[in-house]
Amino acid sequence: MKAAPILLGRMIEPTLALYGDAYERVDTHIQELLDVTGVRYGLLVDRKGFVLSHKEALWAPRPPALDSVATLVASNAAATAALANMLGERTFSEQIHQGENGTLYVESVGADALLTLIFDGSVPLGKVKVYAKKSITQISAILDEIKDLPPMDLGEDFSAGATALLDDLMG
Repeated sequence: MKAAPILLGRMIEPTLALYGDAYERVDTHIQELLDVTGVRYGLLVDRKGFVLSHKEALWAPRPPALDSVATLVASNAAATAALANMLGERTFSEQIHQGENGTLYVESVGADALLTLIFDGSVPLGKVKVYAKKSITQISAILDEIKDLPPMDLGEDFSAGATALLDDLMG
């Protein structure tokens, strides 16, 4: 998991807390998307650059640094949103970056997340887009369910225990 950057003494937190059943369901949808399309890597990234969920195809080579991909995707999405605004658009919902050997496809999942897919030239972009739209609908519904849930409160005992454990580990 990505270490949260510290900004003015406060840690930046992910936009969404994806855990438990919601995490499992999102993970399943991403895996199904990879299985049906042949995409190598699928990530659900929040707009702050945190990886919320990721899957990779069993046959895929070693993945790129997913935390770096997530941060750059979120930054690029923010820049693209600014461009859309300058051009009088509410948003550009998808981004496609095609290279000689691979493609990066990013599409908004509601207001807070981005589905990021990485694949090679053997995978038709049209197929990815069709199946991604279906997955986005399903994942978006899950994210809508968890939006109104109260944040997980681990309590003071957890915080004190974690601090003590870290102090013991770090000396």
